[in-house]
Amino acid sequence: MLKYLTQAPRYLFFTGKGGVGKTSHACSSALALAESGKKVLIVSTDPASNIGQVFDTEMGDLITPIHYVENLYGMEIDPQIAARHYRERIVQPIRGKLPASIVKSIEEQLSGACTTEVAAFDEFTRLLTDESLQKDFDHIIFDTAPTGHTIRLLQLPGAWNEFLEYGKGDTSCLGPLAGLEKQRVKYANAISVLSDETKTRLVLVARAQSATIKEAEKTHLELAELGLTDQYLVLNGLYPESGSGNDPLALAIIDREQKVVKQLPGLLAKLPIDQVPLLSSNVLGLESLRTLTSGTQPTQTISRSFAIDADKYNSLSSLIDQLSTQDHGLVMLMGKGGVGKTTMAAAIASKLFDKGFDVHLTTSDPAAHLQYTLNSDETKFSVSKIDPVSETKRYRETILKEKGASLDEDGRKLLEEDLRSPCTEEIAVFQTFSEIIKQADKKFVIMDTAPTGHTLLLLDATGAYHKEMTRQKKAVETPLLKLQNQALTKIIITTLAEPTPVQEAKDLQQDLQRANIEPWAWIINNSLVQNGIKAELLQERAASQQPLIDKVINEYTSRVAVVAMQKSEPVGEKALKQLASS
Repeated sequence: MLKYLTQAPRYLFFTGKGGVGKTSHACSSALALAESGKKVLIVSTDPASNIGQVFDTEMGDLITPIHYVENLYGMEIDPQIAARHYRERIVQPIRGKLPASIVKSIEEQLSGACTTEVAAFDEFTRLLTDESLQKDFDHIIFDTAPTGHTIRLLQLPGAWNEFLEYGKGDTSCLGPLAGLEKQRVKYANAISVLSDETKTRLVLVARAQSATIKEAEKTHLELAELGLTDQYLVLNGLYPESGSGNDPLALAIIDREQKVVKQLPGLLAKLPIDQVPLLSSNVLGLESLRTLTSGTQPTQTISRSFAIDADKYNSLSSLIDQLSTQDHGLVMLMGKGGVGKTTMAAAIASKLFDKGFDVHLTTSDPAAHLQYTLNSDETKFSVSKIDPVSETKRYRETILKEKGASLDEDGRKLLEEDLRSPCTEEIAVFQTFSEIIKQADKKFVIMDTAPTGHTLLLLDATGAYHKEMTRQKKAVETPLLKLQNQALTKIIITTLAEPTPVQEAKDLQQDLQRANIEPWAWIINNSLVQNGIKAELLQERAASQQPLIDKVINEYTSRVAVVAMQKSEPVGEKALKQLASS
């Protein structure tokens, strides 16, 4: 039994950078507690949730019994669906009582990203404060979203309560707040539950990789400040030393991971820690979930003859060669958090710069590690980050200067209070995004975008901007039009050769296509389908990866680059250039 399940409180939250195994551990914990006789509900508030896939049970926003497991129930809260229900609760009472034009205007106010966040949090809070659920279930487990999203989600109670204390503003949040005022007591109760260590435990999930450890440390500090002090750390997917088989790649992975484990930051090292070995197959189904919770590696041998053929796949270098047939453009890397978008973006930017092109590399990921990946403060090409905190501050100052100058004291206070809304951050970030992509007409702009859920919200807000600009300035090429322009914009979906990341990448591609945005290529990163692999564990993982890679090529896209897992982390310009040349 893992340490974080010892005397588990009623509420368990799993958080960490995307792709580290939060869903797997949340699901395995739910199964272990249910099989110990406890009645358990597992909930996802992640836009990219896949707990239904893990348990092979179709589920949605209603509590659903899990197949074949007594006492275990699940639900997935889709923020977009929650927003639609939330919007309807507010609008339905006024339909037929107010003119249709006014109702339509109110619906428009409630159609933005702000409403989506408020609605999702409304559902999240309901589960924490519902007395009937507390009577029905011994444990409620939350498979939360990737780190940046989780932090913002958990910051919302304090932010909204603070905003409501000051009163409503008059523009950006008037619509969503119509449904918030009556929820004040419920939000206060949610904050109380989150900060009560007898009721709530936070499990930080990380891989033994520098970037995810840095993110775990940041999350530990920020959530501790919110009052979540009962924290545990899981180092997930550690390569077992007994399984190296003297394979150079396996030995390099073991060495790299053990160095990270031994050099854990002091604050993390003081937490109770579970080290969980890498499994030979992906965590799907009850048996693999039980293995994960036990913390042991099952004895397995390769069950079939497997011939690795890595030469049949295109390289990252060939993809960059195709990009360089033009001298400018917008290159956006999209995909689930933790699949390597930051590294791929930096490698592409480095190689294009080496080819003599003018390059601007930027990130809009709240959990970005771009500067760490480049490992240099003096990069020769332009590097920038759309930082939500600094952009929000700049936006507030600009609005106060422009709109506040002509207001009296009461009017200025009203404007300041409106700008306290969390929605202001969304507006500020997307305004900056729109400015940066304008540069793509003259140079290469390489964007390391946020994890999948963030990316969809990003495109949604850009689409809203597109509609507004179309109304106001008919001749302007809006950000959405630039994204739809395949001659200018190259969308590269980045994923891993694992079932869940591939499924999520496929879903993202379909979402983009519905917005008339056609992905240009896919990158499959950290592939173990490499020539010369000796270790049986690596061979077993490679055997499960190759059919997935072939499926992507045959069914999802005609342009794919397969990037092999490296013996050392590709940090620094030299390593990035080598990666881009492979």
